[in-house]
Amino acid sequence: MRRQKDVLLVDGYNMIGGWPQLAALKERNLEEARDRLLEMLADYQGFTGLSVVVVFDAHQVPGSGASFSQYRLKVVYTKEKETADACIERLASELALRSRDIYVATSDSVEQYVAFGKGALRISARELLIDIEQNRKAIERTIQGSGGAKRNELDNNLSLDVRMKLERLRRGKQ
Repeated sequence: MRRQKDVLLVDGYNMIGGWPQLAALKERNLEEARDRLLEMLADYQGFTGLSVVVVFDAHQVPGSGASFSQYRLKVVYTKEKETADACIERLASELALRSRDIYVATSDSVEQYVAFGKGALRISARELLIDIEQNRKAIERTIQGSGGAKRNELDNNLSLDVRMKLERLRRGKQ
């Protein structure tokens, strides 16, 4: 049996509130904080190979919810009267297969226990941020380590941020 891609379900607003950089950005512009979160998770998805699903709580907004792809991530806005926690629980149950692991990223302790009960593995907002930062450092070391080859003189003179933006463009991200 071929192994399915492992899945990371992320409580979007919980991460924004739990990561200092995004919490500060949220105070000025919530949409920008959401976009920055999605960019960070897209890089993480590309490095880890996990399939990332980001759930945003829209239970106070009338409508039927929405699901779309952005930066090759699956982004879900919950349905009216559905919380992100309920949506994540439902997705964890639907995606649970013996041939893949499901991870739930939230710092909501009740949600962590419910997800664990559904067979998912728990990751706090802080743990996910640390993992993302460690992966970014590993990418940086890899890029700097390949600098000795001197095959691409322009690449050696670009900052890490510019190289990462170009890599996102190469992967079809905005």
